[in-house]
Amino acid sequence: HHDRLCVFPVSPEEGVAQQIVASGVLPTLAEALSKDTPLTAQLALVIAELAREAAVREPCIEAGLVSALVPLLESSDQDLLLHTGRAIGRICFDNSAQQDQLVQRGVIPRLVGIMQQYPENDLLVNVCLLALCNLADMDSAREALADVGVADVLTAQLRRAPSAERRHIILEVLGTLGESDNLKLQFVDSGVPQALSEMIRGLQGGSDPHDLCSIKIASNLIVSLLLGDESMQKCFGDGMGMVYQDVLLWLQSTNTQLQLSGALAIANFARNDGNCVRMVELGVVPRILDLLENHVDEGDVSVQHAGLSALRNLAIPAANKVRMLKDGVSERIRTLLRSEMPPVQFKLLGTLRMMVDGQEEAAAVLGGDETLLSRVMEWCEARDHAGVRGEANRLLAALIRHSRAPEVIHAVTVAGGVRHLITMATSEHVIMQNEALVALAIASAIDIDSVEGVFQEVELVPTLQKMLDDPVGAVEVKFSTVGLICSLANSASLREEMESLNLRESLTKLSGHTNTKLASQADTALAVLKETN
Repeated sequence: HHDRLCVFPVSPEEGVAQQIVASGVLPTLAEALSKDTPLTAQLALVIAELAREAAVREPCIEAGLVSALVPLLESSDQDLLLHTGRAIGRICFDNSAQQDQLVQRGVIPRLVGIMQQYPENDLLVNVCLLALCNLADMDSAREALADVGVADVLTAQLRRAPSAERRHIILEVLGTLGESDNLKLQFVDSGVPQALSEMIRGLQGGSDPHDLCSIKIASNLIVSLLLGDESMQKCFGDGMGMVYQDVLLWLQSTNTQLQLSGALAIANFARNDGNCVRMVELGVVPRILDLLENHVDEGDVSVQHAGLSALRNLAIPAANKVRMLKDGVSERIRTLLRSEMPPVQFKLLGTLRMMVDGQEEAAAVLGGDETLLSRVMEWCEARDHAGVRGEANRLLAALIRHSRAPEVIHAVTVAGGVRHLITMATSEHVIMQNEALVALAIASAIDIDSVEGVFQEVELVPTLQKMLDDPVGAVEVKFSTVGLICSLANSASLREEMESLNLRESLTKLSGHTNTKLASQADTALAVLKETN
């Protein structure tokens, strides 16, 4: 009776599929599929149509149809391959147990092989791509795909994709598989980033929403592929790689999505010092600054955030800091001070802090900028945004630590920054505590007259004593606290306060500490207090 089944409508009316299942014919169909007959392709077509209905899929599995269909993927009959692929895909849709069994039975190499054999059969290729799309989330499938050179096949199909729909399926498969580090490198070796870049170039300038969607997916995918160190380095090509060159053009695009992907890509390329130095040599910084300036007023927050991330990464090598300061980075990004967007404020503060790291002149210039200090003071009090508040305080400390300039200490004091540094010294983050304590020690050593009044008002010495006596306090924080006490000894009034609080007793306890560095620092402080008395 499978002869009669084969003349059923290709798209049966609702309920007909269940009637066929109820007739008990499915095991017979499974048996018939195992025999090579002229009707095999038609039988696969009928099963594919039956499996459109979700209620039929489990009975198909129970009747052994999947097991009967899988061997048919070895056929050279393209119609049979098409119907078989559709039938398997529909029956196993959203069924992870069945999908895992398909992978175990070696379906992956065959799907890739079919696309290699019949690359211009669009319907058949589409079925294979959809199957890969459904399987690509599975680790076992990714391992199998890494062994069969799927990247070459996908790259070839992307270059000849006849429609936006086909492009999107390929991009989805590439995106899912690209999460694997092994496949990232294989994709780069097979020219996937170049193919994506070429596709973007061909679609730019248009307004078709499908094309714009393809540009977004493809540019995001390139950024993702750059997360692998080796794949990123190959795309960079010492600044001469096609992908890197195209990324530079994205920064100047009128498409906001490409601008964003361009800035994110630069930040990814800037993950090692060699690349950073090379990019700055090749003039990437002015391009990023131009991009940021275009987005200052009512611009895209994500683009500003990504652009500042790129600048911050580029500023990490010491050689680059000097070059970037000459390029006017610190002056040009100060235009972003008027931003009201916390993510931009956070990144701007972090970028400025990186710019002054180890740069005495830059720290002195920024530390004397009243407009900058005024805005930083506002951000030190950003109650709703702990990240902005923390970065603002860290920048204040950095300006003093790296400039060591009396003018900066005076400017920070006048602006009200010393109080914020004292609050920062009692933070729950050890790094921030240390940065604040060192900045306060430098300020005290260079210009005690400017800061001693504030120190007394906010009761700094009792706070420091509590930190020394804290039984669970970090050793490095206590070490920096003792260093600050040595600097405070330059003030007669603060020395008197130390004496009245019997600070010597706290220091004496630390002189017997198991950490020899801290014990030695405590002995030094005791000697300084004795000497100044």
